[in-house]
Amino acid sequence: MSRPTTAARRSRMLLTGYFLGLGVVMAIWGARMPAVQHAAHLSTAQLSWVLLAAALGMVAGLRTGGRLARPERLPVLLMGGAVGLAGALAVLGQCRTLASLLAAALAFGIAHGVLDVAANSAAVRCQNAYGRRIMSSLHAAYSLGALAAAALAAATAAISHHTLFLATGLTLTAAVLAAGPSTLALHGTDQPLTSNNAGSGAAQATLAPARLWLLGALAAASLLGEGAAADWAAVHAHSLHATTAVAASAFALYSAAMTLGRLSGDRLTAVFGAPTVVRTGALLAATGLTVGVLADSVPAALAGWTVFGLGLSGTVPCLITAAGTGGPKAVAAVSVTGYLGLLAGPALIGALASTTTLPTALLLPALLAAAIAFLAHRALENTTS
Repeated sequence: MSRPTTAARRSRMLLTGYFLGLGVVMAIWGARMPAVQHAAHLSTAQLSWVLLAAALGMVAGLRTGGRLARPERLPVLLMGGAVGLAGALAVLGQCRTLASLLAAALAFGIAHGVLDVAANSAAVRCQNAYGRRIMSSLHAAYSLGALAAAALAAATAAISHHTLFLATGLTLTAAVLAAGPSTLALHGTDQPLTSNNAGSGAAQATLAPARLWLLGALAAASLLGEGAAADWAAVHAHSLHATTAVAASAFALYSAAMTLGRLSGDRLTAVFGAPTVVRTGALLAATGLTVGVLADSVPAALAGWTVFGLGLSGTVPCLITAAGTGGPKAVAAVSVTGYLGLLAGPALIGALASTTTLPTALLLPALLAAAIAFLAHRALENTTS
């Protein structure tokens, strides 16, 4: 295996920063959501409209980013998406009315979608130039950023969200502008090393529509599990009579396990291949969550969510890598489908829980993880290293 060039290593460091920053923004926004609701005097229904605006904006941003993302445009899309996201976060912190929050949330979602497509598309090209797997480590940077920002939000609970959002937005904007020259120089340093990957048109022709839909469906199944963990892990633990602090640790353990899995994911994929890593991880996730839900005890629930996060950690990076053979439009298509699962999953589980029980409803992400394991080889059969 040839050593990566200096330019490829610099591109990897740069993209690590973008993924890290994206994780920071999303965690800061999510952690201070109650403060946003209180400042604008929103009901639960009104807050849901704000979240819906952000979700619709993200879908629009993903689709727009997919159409605009050409190799030569990726640096501009990276900078524009990052500055737009940081700026929208700062503006969200100053909003006091439902109307202003809806507008800012829509802009926030659009910027998020554009940045997501640009970062993942650039990551695929950087990985090709690097000569070995790095996608999982880049997604681990997102998870690390989210964990760090969640801790920051908790440590600064006495500071108003207006100040925190503004400070975070300005700091990240300054960081993006400082990295501007390196970002603009990205095109040309992230070219694939092999002629087989050099032509984006040829690569797109090899990705059949059926396989693209399958990749998207598996991404949706995986991200539905992530949404379930984010919104229901603590609720599940609390329903078993865990204390508030212990219940909150359920999602923290899930997130930490996912981060750990992604930090080791590239090495595992290089050794065993993407289909094996995803299949084994998905089986582990399905088993862990099933046992955690059915055992009906707090320790089992915490262990189940931890194993679930570890098992799913390699799925999305491998799916994005596979989609990347079809170019930015394919990355955008898989991302859009995947995020639909993330957005719809928690509500679907809530609806199932209202008609059955929460433990029964939480078997859905476990079943979907089993489906990922069953279909992994078909979706990733040509993604072996």
